[in-house]
Amino acid sequence: MSSNARAIFKRAVPYADDAMNLPVADVDVAIPYYEKTFGFRVVSRQEAPHKSVILARDQIKIGLAENSGDPSQEGCYFEVDNVEAAFAEIKGKQPGGGDIEINKHGESTSRVFFVVAPDGLCYMIGQPQPG
Repeated sequence: MSSNARAIFKRAVPYADDAMNLPVADVDVAIPYYEKTFGFRVVSRQEAPHKSVILARDQIKIGLAENSGDPSQEGCYFEVDNVEAAFAEIKGKQPGGGDIEINKHGESTSRVFFVVAPDGLCYMIGQPQPG
């Protein structure tokens, strides 16, 4: 395993209703950030009922949509298999923000870090820890 191993993105859990309908002001402006920072690729685009795009990486898909929603109230939790690898990969492209921290949610504990995209959507990237 080389030191530049990439984390596997395993699942996306939306903060609100729908990881496939995350609000952005401009889909075309948003896409390059997700490709460069997170390593997503575009798998489909739609013009109706509003302009939207589906992005994929590993085992997850998210959708960005010009749906008039408030991006500052939305985002996703991305579960990864290796939070250190994900942190190194993403923070290498978007420095700033916090370090890896412990997040307790009920009985479960994860090591997580946060990324706020230029469109205002906030992402928590985390790896569950054994209990």
